[in-house]
Amino acid sequence: MNNSNRPVEENIKKALEKAISYREYRDLVKKLAETNSNSGPIQTDTLINYTQLNDRRMKRWDKTLKISKEYKSKIANLNSKTTWLVLTESWCGDASPSLPVMNKMAELNSKLDLKIVLRDENLELMNLFLTNGAQSIPKLIALNSETNEVLNEWGPRPSTATKMVNDYKTEHGKLSPEFKENLQVWYNKDKGQTILDDLVKLLTLK
Repeated sequence: MNNSNRPVEENIKKALEKAISYREYRDLVKKLAETNSNSGPIQTDTLINYTQLNDRRMKRWDKTLKISKEYKSKIANLNSKTTWLVLTESWCGDASPSLPVMNKMAELNSKLDLKIVLRDENLELMNLFLTNGAQSIPKLIALNSETNEVLNEWGPRPSTATKMVNDYKTEHGKLSPEFKENLQVWYNKDKGQTILDDLVKLLTLK
C-alpha cells in the first residue's frame, strides 16, 4: 500500500461502512423536514428551512426527471462495478437536484452503486476532497467497487452552474440570496441534463 494513499483508503472504508442508500437518505430528509430539524451538529431556522425545501425539491425531481434513450444506452455500457460515495447534508441546496440524477442513473445499471454519507460525520474524508480549499457539498467520489480505488470526483455543482457561481463571485465577492434563488431557477430549467452529462462523462464505458 502506498503510505500517501493510506488516509484516503482508511477514511473511504470507514465512510462506506456507515453509508446509506438513496432511499434511506430520502427517508431521513423527509423525517427531518417533518420534525423541524436538519442534519449536522448545528440546528438553525435557516438550515431547517433549506431541509424542508430540499425535501419538496427532491420529491419533485424524483417524479419528473427524464433520461433520454441516448443516455440510457451510455449508462448501460458501464464497463466495471463502480461505487459513487457522496458527501452531503440535508440542507444542501445543490444536492437536491444532483442526488436524484445520481439515483436515476444507478437504478439503470446494477454495476453502479450509490452510497451517501453526511459530511459533518465524515470530516476527515471531506478534508481529503476539498473544492478550492472549501468543504463544498455535494461531493461525489467515484470508486472501483472491488478495490475502493478513487477513479475521479465531481461536485459540488454541474459545470454550467459552477461557471455561474464563479462569475458571480468574481464580480460581487460572495453569493447573495437572490443569486441562490436564480441558481435554483436555472436547475429547474435545465431539468438535470447538465448534471447527467457531467456524470456520464465520469463513467468508464465499454
